[in-house]
Amino acid sequence: MFHGSMVALVTPMRADGAIDEAALERLIEFHIAQGTDAIVSVGTTGESATLDEAEHCAVIRRTVELVRGRIPVIGGTGSNATAEAIRLTRCAMEAGVDACLLVTPYYNKPTQEGLYRHFKAIAEAVPIPQILYNVPGRTAVDLLPETVARLAEISNIVGLKEATGDLERLERLRTLVGDRLDLYSGDDATACEFMLRGGKGVISVTANVAPRAMHEMSRAALAGDRARAEAIDARLSALHRALFVESNPIPVKWAVQEMGLIGPGIRLPLTPLSESFRPQVREALRSAGVLDG
Repeated sequence: MFHGSMVALVTPMRADGAIDEAALERLIEFHIAQGTDAIVSVGTTGESATLDEAEHCAVIRRTVELVRGRIPVIGGTGSNATAEAIRLTRCAMEAGVDACLLVTPYYNKPTQEGLYRHFKAIAEAVPIPQILYNVPGRTAVDLLPETVARLAEISNIVGLKEATGDLERLERLRTLVGDRLDLYSGDDATACEFMLRGGKGVISVTANVAPRAMHEMSRAALAGDRARAEAIDARLSALHRALFVESNPIPVKWAVQEMGLIGPGIRLPLTPLSESFRPQVREALRSAGVLDG
């Protein structure tokens, strides 16, 4: 249903933490001009955990309005409370998103049966295409391939963002779900190989700062052009690493600010990028051709 380079968009904020709508519009126009294939609004990179429900819905709604149907918009609507996830997903559907991205419930560590029932309840409550999101490094729970296969039987569950970086898991998932789900990488460092092995795209942090390169790499990988895809990805490898020197989205928000696209706002408990890491991130931006000098 969706393919290519899908940016996990940062949520621009002013210095006091308020949402910066003018910067949001700049970001969206930047991504459309640079070839980004879809926008994920208010996912992990968009600081979903520190936006209240009203803000969460408002940012998704405004993103849909600003995109004006030019590329797909996917709303990040996951929560560790099933009822809240249903409310957010319904709000995003009413705002006009093309699909929703639902992270596994974090902190409360449900069983595999609990995960199955959580996602099933959301899918049954809100009739919109839904993409599951597995990122155990942040949530402390792992959505296992066998549970994904059960969920693939539900008609409006259409994809999975797999952020473990485990390419062997990709092979297991492809065996279990076949063509019933589209599989997306959630790990920039392994996304090129993920797509060359049959994945349909990447939901990307790196695309915030190198959208054209991520689009071109994804297009080459999806076309099976290994040489071109790997050549582009090699130029991005330092950037993939640098954007995770501290917890996401700390480095990427600083990088987008360094590019002049947003201001310095980030919400506690996250803090601005440490001074000691700034030269590394700046050099990675330069090596990727994002900054001059």
